[in-house]
Amino acid sequence: MTTDTFRFEVPSIEQTAEAALSPFWAAALRHGHLTTTVPRELVHRAAVAEVMLTDWERLGDTHFAMTAQWPRGHSFFTPVDGGHHDPLIAAETIRQAGALLAHAEFGVPFGHQFLMEELTLTVCPEELGIGRAPAALDLDVTCKEVRKRGERLTGMRYETTVLREGRPAAAGRISFSVIAPAVYRRLRPERVFGAGHRPIALTAPLAPQSVGRLSPADVVLSPTGDPNRWQLRVDTRHPVLFDHQVDHVPGMVLLEAARQAATAVLGGSSILPLGLECEFTKYAELDLPCLIDALRLPKAAPGDPETVLVTGHQDGEPVFRTTVTTAPSD
Repeated sequence: MTTDTFRFEVPSIEQTAEAALSPFWAAALRHGHLTTTVPRELVHRAAVAEVMLTDWERLGDTHFAMTAQWPRGHSFFTPVDGGHHDPLIAAETIRQAGALLAHAEFGVPFGHQFLMEELTLTVCPEELGIGRAPAALDLDVTCKEVRKRGERLTGMRYETTVLREGRPAAAGRISFSVIAPAVYRRLRPERVFGAGHRPIALTAPLAPQSVGRLSPADVVLSPTGDPNRWQLRVDTRHPVLFDHQVDHVPGMVLLEAARQAATAVLGGSSILPLGLECEFTKYAELDLPCLIDALRLPKAAPGDPETVLVTGHQDGEPVFRTTVTTAPSD
């Protein structure tokens, strides 16, 4: 499992989302529709620039409409093949949708932990083209298997369709659990809360072009000397992957590791993922080496997309498992 946590750096850490948002949305209603991002705290981002969602509306008890925007250029979610929005920006957008709903619609207080258990994503490449303006998106979100203890949300699964000008651009499903701070502390090793808790030493990156990257700073794999096996490269200074302080490796880092491992196995300078199927089974700790293995799976028929199975292990125990389905680079 991987947790997604955000803590305020202001005294209002215990505010509910409703109380924090009321003045802003009241002003928006007075002045008509305003296009802006939702508050960053609701989507567990520290930087406003990393917020993809712009608005939301409740359509039913478990049915919601949202809007989002993808920039033409991004410091990390860089264009694929020079002409497509990065499919992982779709995964991040869908992740943000779940955090927003948990806080703003289901009453989860800030400071609770979100444990992502499953993520699936499919994209339609023809709808990912980068145009002359940022991509304006509509999200249709349905919450299923909503779990509560009394009135408190303890977890759910939600399904999202991302529409671009009315046409499906991506679809995804995420399941997560919500854990109160006191329970989370009992679940985690005591060392992660100590002042001396430090990530492992930063290891050397693979050549960026071998994993579809331009900058060594964006590479999350390090060589081990074994073919198709790498060590996860944990750079807690990365401004996007480690947007705020955490005590574990974020899920988006593991997704990026899967994408880079698939790219390396397929031997191309870039791949366009068509689909991801991910299971998170254990926290990836910052202070222990995490080994990433990739296996190119056989095709069922000539001309089928490539499929790569990527797994991560720490101390001999599985951390995550991802199947990456890709389209060949043009």
